[in-house]
Amino acid sequence: MGDSLDRLYAAVVAAKGADPAASRTAKLLRAGRSKMAKKLAEEAVEVVIDAMTGQTEAVVKESADLLYNLTVLWVAAGIEPKHVWAEMNRRERMFGIAEKLPKRAFARRKLVALTAARGAKRR
Repeated sequence: MGDSLDRLYAAVVAAKGADPAASRTAKLLRAGRSKMAKKLAEEAVEVVIDAMTGQTEAVVKESADLLYNLTVLWVAAGIEPKHVWAEMNRRERMFGIAEKLPKRAFARRKLVALTAARGAKRR
């Protein structure tokens, strides 16, 4: 799977210079991180809904969309797949491949509304 994501990452990087009228990826990259994050969240919710309703084929398709949108966000954030693989390797060494790091291992992050990046407060 790593090879597939590495190829997808390279294709997304290549699309950065493409015409947004001809490339959905270029259009998404130019839309900004807030739009990319919203698309990622939308796909994640679709995976959850399909999983809860037992729609296996839909989960597969929406998971592919989720990975695509995650990869687009990685490119925008300057994150390469190798950075994620390194973190996964680090976690595996500490806790095993099937374990997630305990929440207490991290400081709580402040939640920020997606609209906060626009700078306008609604009253």
